[in-house]
Amino acid sequence: MANPGTSMEYDIKDINLAPEGKQRIEWADREMPVLRLIRERFEKEKPLAGVKLIACAHITTETANLARTLQAGGAESLLIASNPLSTQDDVAASLVADWGIPVMAHKGESTETYVRHVKAALETNPNLIIDDGSDVVATMIKEKPELIPNLIGTTEETTTGIVRLNAMVAAGVLTFPSIAVNDAQTKHFFDNRYGTGQSTLDGIIRATNILLAGKNLVVVGYGWCGKGVAMRARGMGSNVIVCEIDPIKAIEAVMDGFRVMPMKEACKLGDFFVTVTGNRHVIDREHFEQMRDGAIVCNSGHFDLELNLDALRDMSQPAVKRRPFVEEYISKNGGKSVIVLGEGRLINLAAAEGHPASVMDMSFANQALSAEYLVKQKGKLAAGVHVLPKEVDQEIASLKLHAMGVQMDVLTPEMLEYMTSWETGT
Repeated sequence: MANPGTSMEYDIKDINLAPEGKQRIEWADREMPVLRLIRERFEKEKPLAGVKLIACAHITTETANLARTLQAGGAESLLIASNPLSTQDDVAASLVADWGIPVMAHKGESTETYVRHVKAALETNPNLIIDDGSDVVATMIKEKPELIPNLIGTTEETTTGIVRLNAMVAAGVLTFPSIAVNDAQTKHFFDNRYGTGQSTLDGIIRATNILLAGKNLVVVGYGWCGKGVAMRARGMGSNVIVCEIDPIKAIEAVMDGFRVMPMKEACKLGDFFVTVTGNRHVIDREHFEQMRDGAIVCNSGHFDLELNLDALRDMSQPAVKRRPFVEEYISKNGGKSVIVLGEGRLINLAAAEGHPASVMDMSFANQALSAEYLVKQKGKLAAGVHVLPKEVDQEIASLKLHAMGVQMDVLTPEMLEYMTSWETGT
């Protein structure tokens, strides 16, 4: 539909939700000082002037402040959801009504609607794509390759998406530059660990209202997201078990004080299961079959395919909704049940509000500066996956420290000389 009085196309749940959304966007902005400083600079310099931009992201209060920053930089943006359950409908309404930024997203949208939005976004013939899971990029390559010559580049914020981009490189189909925002230290060290750790447990608790203390909680995957979930779950009193395939990460989990074992063993012990791998069917039929009665399963990786829900449905009677975002699958013989949260989608966004604004401040600073970097380097970057330069990463960290009122030491001339000379010894 078109926005009243303009030709702007959008597809949201209810424009009348805008006042509440605006209040929440402004509340989040209080916790995002780095992005606010970038927005102030963008407003003066307009580094994205004339750029058509698609952002496929979780439509949250924090994303709204990124969209405002891109708009301040001169970009003509369109936002679509990267996950059917992650949209905050009041935020989508406010972006349309209060800032004139078109959004195609609503919470609970079907897969068909999601695909339609991706294709509609690509019809704008974008110069930049901010992707979250690489669905937009993959769709463009497969179905709209004629758009590629007009593309300056893309950014990707998830581990899952970067895995897909690297697969595109290996297949020889990634013919443009892409910035791996997820690989920036000011992203994955903080967003993945502290953001995912807190927001995942927030989603589980909001959905179930079950005490975590004393429960066995299985974390599947010990990357930065898994480390955050494990750390926060232990802080809540859970007995944490980690499942891993990487020996380095597995021994790190052991040294961090967690039990490590294969899923075929952990599935018999867990009261809660959280997947954070970015891989397919890490909890499969054989694991569902051996779980305790009433085991609670959720996912905090990007796609719901981390859980083999088709196998669970095949084993079970039709799901029974017990609470919002809580479905119980009772086995066909009535012997036991498995409870799935948030339809297996990102539990921190399905049942909660996603990462706190203060940690997304750095992640979205990376996104904004990556967009600027791509435009400034237009025609200079080779095709493939790139990391944002170290000095940009450090600039974001310095801005965050400044905003927090934290000071740090600087090297003295004597220290600098020592670090750059081979002649001075002990």
